[in-house]
Amino acid sequence: MELILLLIIAIFVMAYRMNTGDNVYKFFINSVGNAYNKFAPYSYKEVREKTKELGVEYTPKQFIAQVGIIGGAAGIISYMYFYSIPITVLYVSIAVMFVPYLAYLRSQRLFSEYVFEQIQVYTSNVIMEFNTTQSFVKSLEGVRDSGILEDPVLSDLKIMIQMSYDNGTIEESINYFNEKYPYYMVKNMHQLFLQITNEGARDSGEALELMSLDIDALVEGVYRDRMDRNTFHTKFITFGVVLFFLVMVMQMLLTKDTYLDMLELWYVKFVLHAIVIINCYFLINGEKYYNEDVGVE
Repeated sequence: MELILLLIIAIFVMAYRMNTGDNVYKFFINSVGNAYNKFAPYSYKEVREKTKELGVEYTPKQFIAQVGIIGGAAGIISYMYFYSIPITVLYVSIAVMFVPYLAYLRSQRLFSEYVFEQIQVYTSNVIMEFNTTQSFVKSLEGVRDSGILEDPVLSDLKIMIQMSYDNGTIEESINYFNEKYPYYMVKNMHQLFLQITNEGARDSGEALELMSLDIDALVEGVYRDRMDRNTFHTKFITFGVVLFFLVMVMQMLLTKDTYLDMLELWYVKFVLHAIVIINCYFLINGEKYYNEDVGVE
């Protein structure tokens, strides 16, 4: 009977986590084709240096606090599951090893948010500059000299300008920038300017105004998505913690002595380990989903 209860809990955890109809866990399906490599050109070193510059990287005190919280939670859960010091130490050690990875995911999210804000500034100001200069390259130079952009976007903008002069056309420079920053607003704006440059549109004012409205709509969608992600993250962590405590509820129903007797059976331990590992796997993937591809719209 006790084993059946354990199996029911394990099946419940797996079924609940695999429920693709639930918006909270739709990330699992989305993550299969996740655009993780969209930010591949940025190394961890560059991401870390920028988060340091922005003053949002974890301080040693915050990092230690993360180790304490995650390690402490892993210790409590593993001990309440197995009542074994060696197993508890093992799970705490594994949990602490994931702290740097979680810190990296957070840094990547903050860096992505920063880059997106810079891209928003880039697109809006290039359009405004074009209304004055009527030249795409001159518009880029105006944005470059305005001092409103920072690296890495500023450095790539300078490369883009140089490529335009070296090649005598803007196609290659646009392709370069589009690959580095694969945002819809960037691709759509560049496509419009390419069309204006190649076809010599007589009146581009209306088209540029519509493009500005499109950019505003895309930006609004990205910020709405950011709020949805925050809501998802809170719910996800809550559900993850609740699922960990299902076995503890079973202990209250069976009494602790009965539960300890069950722990002597190898297949009971196997099921318990499976429950812990499955739930941890989905928690880590949830964190990955929450912190990746912010602003890629």
